[in-house]
Amino acid sequence: MPRFKPYDTRQNLLLPINLAEQLVPGSFEYTLNYLVDHEIDTSIFHDHYHNDETGRLAYDPAMLLKVVLFAYSRGITSSRRIEKACRENVVFMALSADSQPHFTTIADFISRMYKPVGQLFIQVLMICDQLGLIGKDMFAIDGRKMSSNASKEWSGTHSELKGKKKKLEKAVSRLLKRHREHDAHEQVNPQHQRDDEQRIETLKKASRRIKTFLKEQPERTNKRNQPLKGNVTDPDSAKMKTAKGVIQGYCGVAAVDSKHQVIMHGEAYGHGAEQSTLIPTVKAIDAQCRWLGHSDIFKTARITADSGFHSRENLEALTRLNVDAYIADNQYRQRDPDFDQAGRYRVQHKKERAALARQRGKTVATGRFTTRDFRFDTRTMTCTCPAGKPMWLSSAKAMIGGKPAYQFCGYVHHCRDCPMKAQCLRRLDQKRPRSVAFFYKEVVDQQKPDVLQIMKDKIDSPAGKRIYSKRLAVAEPPFAHMQAMGLSELTLRGRPKVNGQWQLMCALHNLKKIHGFGGEKLQQRMEKVQKHG
Repeated sequence: MPRFKPYDTRQNLLLPINLAEQLVPGSFEYTLNYLVDHEIDTSIFHDHYHNDETGRLAYDPAMLLKVVLFAYSRGITSSRRIEKACRENVVFMALSADSQPHFTTIADFISRMYKPVGQLFIQVLMICDQLGLIGKDMFAIDGRKMSSNASKEWSGTHSELKGKKKKLEKAVSRLLKRHREHDAHEQVNPQHQRDDEQRIETLKKASRRIKTFLKEQPERTNKRNQPLKGNVTDPDSAKMKTAKGVIQGYCGVAAVDSKHQVIMHGEAYGHGAEQSTLIPTVKAIDAQCRWLGHSDIFKTARITADSGFHSRENLEALTRLNVDAYIADNQYRQRDPDFDQAGRYRVQHKKERAALARQRGKTVATGRFTTRDFRFDTRTMTCTCPAGKPMWLSSAKAMIGGKPAYQFCGYVHHCRDCPMKAQCLRRLDQKRPRSVAFFYKEVVDQQKPDVLQIMKDKIDSPAGKRIYSKRLAVAEPPFAHMQAMGLSELTLRGRPKVNGQWQLMCALHNLKKIHGFGGEKLQQRMEKVQKHG
């Protein structure tokens, strides 16, 4: 018969526990505890408290900050889960001194952190600079789209939301009509009646929410004066396209230093377009460096960003600011021979479509010439096709998409017998010749020093390619780091609070960098504190 060690769950144990000893030297929680206690000024959180003479004693914001930052580092953003961890997890107990704060206290602290979190971010950044973690040679700017605490089902233009409100009101009318019919025929089921009453109250509440939103929130429009969709739950958020579909959320933009991927600046925006965020981010980098005591940082530092930030307005603004920038356009990879095989699967798909079309008795052309392949002389107002044949000016005042343009057309006999028509015409049996249009604005811009062409030449040069190739290794790791920590969604509502939460995530990333790369300087600081008690 097998024998086992005896065990009894009813026995009493006396375990002497020192909470400080649960924070193991070399661990992130040990570094976090030291930094909050000795390097970070937590008095920035004191403005909220007004219990100097009367009122109940409050939890120390330093303790709450430790708990929240450590919880975020473990991917725990729910205040209820943080409260549970403070009761059950020994590390959380050590950081909180076994205070066991209620989840409402934690939630309140997180929701109002957006005011002082900017100062917290700067303090962490200053520690990074003191430890030599910031190189200030190159800054990569990129954005990350994150889901917000709002459903995209409650998004729409004012016109769409008015239609949704009418549908809700019709649904309420149908339920009330059914009630009256059942009462008239004395077919009342108490359970069904309670369910219908609850459903009616839910629909009325939703209708009131939409009505309040339409009354209080003016309709937003884009540059073309077209209405933009708003969200009833979080009006500051927006619908955004991502690789995994459409989300309701914010775009968190970060400027990252190239030495150790320390985030120099972070800000959340309630729109998916990144172009408008570039110049404010560049100015914020300059302001942060001035805080650190480094003026005129862009005399030596460079800026890199992907095609999402590329626009004529941005390039002109960077030229005025004398910033050495490397920003790719959306045709950059197509011009780069290193990526000549990047679209091989897409090309195969086009070939398959062409083969299918030929089977159906049609002949299609693939790889058509674009407007850039046609030479337009603005002085003589003449145009030459890729085959070197002249084209005639069919209209000097053509309107295409509401924009004025010069339109040129090829000669029928040139196009019919041209050996390059497979790359020019939509179909090889097409009878109409090729036409091409040049918009007025593009013609005017050609006569000026073109910042777009200057940037293309700059980024296509061997030196430009080497510099821009570093962007991916600088900008993306912080986002991957946040994803690995479990910080994939935003839990607050409203741009001010969401911006504070995004900056808190960026500060946490930088704290991790301090822990990982602080080295001997950080160790010396810790030993000095231990030596002096």
